Amino acid sequence: MGTILHPDALSVRERYKLMTQAIAPRPIALVSTVSADGVENLAPFSFFTGLGSDPMTLVFCPANDDQGREKDTLANCKPLQEGGTGQFVVNVVVDGCLRGAVASAEALPPEQSEFEFSGLTPVPSEIVKPPRVAQSPIAFECATMQVIRMKPHAPSGGNLVIGEILCIHAEEGLFDERLRADTKGLDLIGRMGGFEYLRTQDRFILRPGRAALEDGGDEAGHS
Repeated sequence: MGTILHPDALSVRERYKLMTQAIAPRPIALVSTVSADGVENLAPFSFFTGLGSDPMTLVFCPANDDQGREKDTLANCKPLQEGGTGQFVVNVVVDGCLRGAVASAEALPPEQSEFEFSGLTPVPSEIVKPPRVAQSPIAFECATMQVIRMKPHAPSGGNLVIGEILCIHAEEGLFDERLRADTKGLDLIGRMGGFEYLRTQDRFILRPGRAALEDGGDEAGHS
């Protein structure tokens, strides 16, 4: 029958471990923010995805710290009426900036910038105050629409940040006139469980619906 697990019987750490190994690979949002005091912050999040195209939105999920307090990213990007700046930038993570992105997870004091620590380069955004990452080929400038707190003030409590995309930066030549990406040139990195990551160079084409049953598996075309 296999294994049956109930969340109530698992610790928060065990739940996290199970989810990050079973829900994979996950894209990585390298999120840049600015504090009310003007300190630039940078942190990676792999609970992240696009939400919709009308309005153009995305979500990422910063958890509380082990004392139940908001981490710097959430404290910075939450809406103005909640004491934040209401802005953030999602930078995609590729092979060339992976080490810096992972290093930015270091628990630094709020007055120290992860940009300087990680070696990644901040460059001005077009609309929002937080900078984007020069080494990232795609960046989404966002305005925070809403923060949904699953378990406020609880250690490791989950939070959902919904952002409306205001502006998109893409490396020259990455997209053609029909907005088709050069997937080989876009060397995206995915997050697995634990400390494992993967490169996304092994790709294949499979059409949806009935065609998925009729196409010849890998013969549908590798890219």
